[in-house]
Amino acid sequence: MDHLWSPWRYRYVSTASPANACIFCTKPAANDDAGNYIVLRAERNFVLLNLYPYTNGHLMIAPYEHVDSLTKAHPETVAELMRLTVRCEQALRDLYKPHGINLGMNLGEAAGAGVAGHIHMHMLPRWAGDASFMSTIAETRVLPEELSVTYERLKTALGVAVAG
Repeated sequence: MDHLWSPWRYRYVSTASPANACIFCTKPAANDDAGNYIVLRAERNFVLLNLYPYTNGHLMIAPYEHVDSLTKAHPETVAELMRLTVRCEQALRDLYKPHGINLGMNLGEAAGAGVAGHIHMHMLPRWAGDASFMSTIAETRVLPEELSVTYERLKTALGVAVAG
């Protein structure tokens, strides 16, 4: 078996624990949007990059409200989440010209939610043939763009002022 090393993931796997605080609560509270890759803040939800993306442009939309199901979220939170989903879809289409986009929420641990206690929408741009031998055989993704570049590009595409 061949090995592809990804030492940047060690920080995550060595500190991840069910007792850890909710990332969708701590990241916006930290007031370090660039450090936490928070691309956009709205009234009830925020948009951030996935630290371990499946494709370039993989982002998530999460409410500030800590709820584990859509039925428990305030109706305006859900409505704004969908408005942001539409806005982000357009930004991803403009920036990356994908052939398609995956949208998804895993509600509950049994459904595959990595953070089961806090709902969040995943958005992933997809291209025909983007599942190469690396992802299908080696279960490894090769991404051509650094997260910091994706962050700056998406902020600009979403009309958010970029610091610096």
